[in-house]
Amino acid sequence: MEIKEKAGFYRLSWLQRIGFGSGDLAQNLIFQTVACYLMLYLTTVLKINPAFVGGLILSVRLIDCFWSPVVGRYIDNRNPKLGKYRAYLLYGGIPLTVAACLLMLPHAATWSMGLKLVYATVSYTVLSMIYSVVNIPYGSIMASMTRDNDEVLILTSTRMVCANIGQIIVQAGFPIGLAIVVHTAIDWNQATFMAIGTIPAFIILPSLPILKKWFGKKGLYYLLLSIGFIGFAILFSIGKFFDVESCNTIVQAAKVMTGVGLLVGSLMWALVPEVITEAEYRTGNRPAATVNALAGVAFKAGFSIAGWITPLVMGMIGFNLASEQSALPTEPIAWFTVTCIFAIVGFVLLLLCFFSCKERIATTPKKPVTYSEMFAEFKANKCLQLVLSIFVVVFLASFISAPVNAYYTKLNEYQATAQNAILWFTCIIPAVLLIVVGCLIYKYPLTDERLDEINKEIEERSQH
Repeated sequence: MEIKEKAGFYRLSWLQRIGFGSGDLAQNLIFQTVACYLMLYLTTVLKINPAFVGGLILSVRLIDCFWSPVVGRYIDNRNPKLGKYRAYLLYGGIPLTVAACLLMLPHAATWSMGLKLVYATVSYTVLSMIYSVVNIPYGSIMASMTRDNDEVLILTSTRMVCANIGQIIVQAGFPIGLAIVVHTAIDWNQATFMAIGTIPAFIILPSLPILKKWFGKKGLYYLLLSIGFIGFAILFSIGKFFDVESCNTIVQAAKVMTGVGLLVGSLMWALVPEVITEAEYRTGNRPAATVNALAGVAFKAGFSIAGWITPLVMGMIGFNLASEQSALPTEPIAWFTVTCIFAIVGFVLLLLCFFSCKERIATTPKKPVTYSEMFAEFKANKCLQLVLSIFVVVFLASFISAPVNAYYTKLNEYQATAQNAILWFTCIIPAVLLIVVGCLIYKYPLTDERLDEINKEIEERSQH
């Protein structure tokens, strides 16, 4: 039940907050599996050429650039009985679970290469399209629950804590699960390095309200980015001048610091409701799904560019992601089993989210939103342009090192050329991208004071 109610500025119970956050945990069990391990599955289990895999990831994301606005427009123009946005947790959740389970079929490893290429293309494309049907309305739920900025910040913190729980479960749990299924020794050092960067989320995100009061919104972003930059610099220095394995404690600490910097990507979702509110203030419409669709495109663009560049460049210098020593177990049944477990648990969490959320600021336009109006809003909304740019850059920084992280802990086992490539992707490029993120945040104009003024004026308009 609600703690306090005031027109539009609703306070929520912790049951509602955690229930909403469970939806992000559910989606991350699938998304992180794809982001961190699909490339390795396709190259090491199905033996598909890494260059093709990189091109596939980029191509699917290009398709999503057109598909996500279609989904966002469809959702904004309709109002299902089960909830304008909540309904799609069920309508999309069931096929999403099925598609995730079909992504790594064990029999696919025995097929011809031509059939494997078709299977990989179709299964990944279908999964990505269904994922948008769940992810876009889910992101819109937060903007439909309350206008209160402090409450939105708490919702964002709760959501991102849950998302990072999903991230650490997948990044550490997937290789551990594979090892358990095939009864092999678990490489705890590798699993720890893959997941330890998510630890700051569990400390910083619950403390966001007080940290924001201490440092201000932008000040907090700058602080986190600075810590992350220092962490990348330490990882580079150790990799370049010292033995990585003998400096394991410092390496793990530096990895935690990089996680602090990359946490800004999670905090960017708190700006999406601000952009939606600003659009409502200017136009009279509240295009929650449309804005979330565009944010999703930008988020996936960063992931896609990383997924395309990493195997392409690494392959060009002779570093084969499919055959190096840190490759995970290749038994197909193990990959299928672990993926199915994550997908089924994810669906249960989507149900929890569906029953816990309550939409009260969800409006349907008087006339359908057209594609020309969507892109006109994009051109007119400078805040949206900045936020989307930040999404692309910060998630490019987050994912460009994902397939290479497993190799950093064994850096000294590779030739000098490969070592330099690993350092570029795990340290130098992400550090430079964090600087770019800081420059973009500097230009963001919406302060909390201005948002309070906008929200109050919107509520006053609705009462006349």
